Amino acid sequence: MTTTDTSADPGTGPGAGPRAGRPAGRGAPLGTGWARHPRQLALLEAALCAAAAGCYIFPVRPGSKIPALHGARGCQGTGVCADGHQGWEQRATRDETQIRAWWRHPFNIGIATGPSGLLVVDLDDGAGDTAPPPWTGARHGREVLAMQAEQAGQPMPTDTLHVRTPTGGSHLYYRVPAGAEFRNTASTLGWRIDTRSSGGFIVGPSSVRPEGTYQVVRRGPVAELPGWLARALTPAPAPVATSAPIALPDDRAGRYLAAIVDDETDGVRRAGKGQRRATLLAAARTLGRLVGGSELSEHDARAALLTAAAVHIGIEQFTRHEAEQTTDDGLRYGTQMPRQLRRDGGAR
Repeated sequence: MTTTDTSADPGTGPGAGPRAGRPAGRGAPLGTGWARHPRQLALLEAALCAAAAGCYIFPVRPGSKIPALHGARGCQGTGVCADGHQGWEQRATRDETQIRAWWRHPFNIGIATGPSGLLVVDLDDGAGDTAPPPWTGARHGREVLAMQAEQAGQPMPTDTLHVRTPTGGSHLYYRVPAGAEFRNTASTLGWRIDTRSSGGFIVGPSSVRPEGTYQVVRRGPVAELPGWLARALTPAPAPVATSAPIALPDDRAGRYLAAIVDDETDGVRRAGKGQRRATLLAAARTLGRLVGGSELSEHDARAALLTAAAVHIGIEQFTRHEAEQTTDDGLRYGTQMPRQLRRDGGAR
């Protein structure tokens, strides 16, 4: 028998197990029934519609983008967490009984994109900022995506479920191809474009924030992720990383550069529980600055970082793919702030 959490704080009661019980509805296309719900009063209906369309959902605090389920630090180790803390991704569900219990309160709707088999492209408004090259002239993420599509010789990929966010952005929903897996990205596709998939979530239609409501502007069905977008989000195969030392000039600047590389990669190797990704990202940004300043080749920087990160592969679900993507994101970010070494061993 499934026990349902009926407490005001959905993260502290006994709770239903993730993805347990009877799915809400049968086979409704994603987006059907999601438009024109009265604010707040229709959140339960919208949550049930999302689950019926195949989405695994969980409650988000009213008026916000913050999950309502308790975090690891506040976990009391009871109920669904008796055998270990269960986060929002593990507890996301399609169970109608659990959904009805949660939405006795005016929660916003969180959609766990990974379990739902989705990749959502998040196109943000430019907020008046100037787009950097090569996106000069673009005013927001939607125009950057249009530039990307034109460069790929493809139509703008908007023939899918499209949700307008309260701050003027857009969420474009896509189905992940069978056998593929994508992680969250930030600016990988360009300025003001993020993506959410495995390990991520988005706030669903009919949810309300102080700025307004998440509104469906084009209903489903959800299209499969276009091939050119899938390729753009797939990292290039990594060179085989070895522990061979990087060939650097045998002068004071070369020794200083070697010390920087050694220090950053040693930090990656020593990164503790919960700090692996953040430490790798910070190290990649540091070395990326040197790549941008032509002090270090991107190949050497990437190989050194991945060699250091290799000791963590397979520990606490840290994967080779995550290491590669984190490294690439950090190097890309760092190259935008070039750093050069003076020949006297200093830096500028």
